[in-house]
Amino acid sequence: MSSETPGEVLRALEATLFASEEPMSIEALAGHLGGLENAIVREAVVELQIHYSDRGVHLVERGKRWHFETAPDLAHLLRREREQVRRLSRAATEVLAIVAYHEPVSRAEIESIRGVQTAKGTLDVLMEAGWIKLAGRREVPGRPVIYATTQEFLDHFGLSSRRDLPGIDELRAAGLLDPVDDAFEALHEEADAAEADGGEPADEIGESSEAGESRG
Repeated sequence: MSSETPGEVLRALEATLFASEEPMSIEALAGHLGGLENAIVREAVVELQIHYSDRGVHLVERGKRWHFETAPDLAHLLRREREQVRRLSRAATEVLAIVAYHEPVSRAEIESIRGVQTAKGTLDVLMEAGWIKLAGRREVPGRPVIYATTQEFLDHFGLSSRRDLPGIDELRAAGLLDPVDDAFEALHEEADAAEADGGEPADEIGESSEAGESRG
């Protein structure tokens, strides 16, 4: 539809995003609309985002994919059931943070960072929540499974990408990091250093038993 007017492109884009069951990237939208240039689609998406900025639904970008979602101040109107608030265990919080900041990581790497064995149930809880996933295997002897965060993780925490993750000071101010947790802080500093060389909180769900964990 390369010959369509800007107004027609906007209408087609709006209809496509409204009907799509999954968020769509600029490239996917361009292909769906008949091979439009990515730059044209991106410009139209930004225009739509501005148009919906004060409406009941917003057009938002999550992980380089776009979709409509209810305006934050109106979300309560769509809740039919009262949410049951249950906190993540400390172990699950630590594991989620390590995966988010240093993915992809293996279970052995997670345990090395935490200085404690990690029960399989901890990883299972996070995978059941849809926040982490199996991301293949490390190409080393034994080929251990490695884990990474998911699109659902970004959506749930309102992040456009992992670059929006809070820094160490923000985590501590929010009470999500103990002042004496030197291992995690050192890990975060290593990530910052790696990014400078060229190289991107926990929420509340069901508790899990960590009986199999012991500090080393």
